[in-house]
Amino acid sequence: MFHKCGGCGKKREFENSGKFRVNANGNSVDIWLIYRCIKCKHSWNLTIYERTRLGKIPAELFEAFQENDEETALRYGSNAAFLKKNNAEFKE
Repeated sequence: MFHKCGGCGKKREFENSGKFRVNANGNSVDIWLIYRCIKCKHSWNLTIYERTRLGKIPAELFEAFQENDEETALRYGSNAAFLKKNNAEFKE
């Protein structure tokens, strides 16, 4: 998948890091799947949940995010709708 890299300044290929970033702020939580530029390793966070009440996320799924569950990262990383929502571009 391709995206403009903030480190390189050019459109580059990014790969799934298999890691999530979870950020809680009061009663809401943000969750991202982290991708990395294959050239410079600059990160690109793809939004999974944004300003979502913790109670709206299934407990098992939230635990998977916190533990950087590899299977969950692969599932999101292969979901075309999720990738499209995050403006990922694919080589034709």
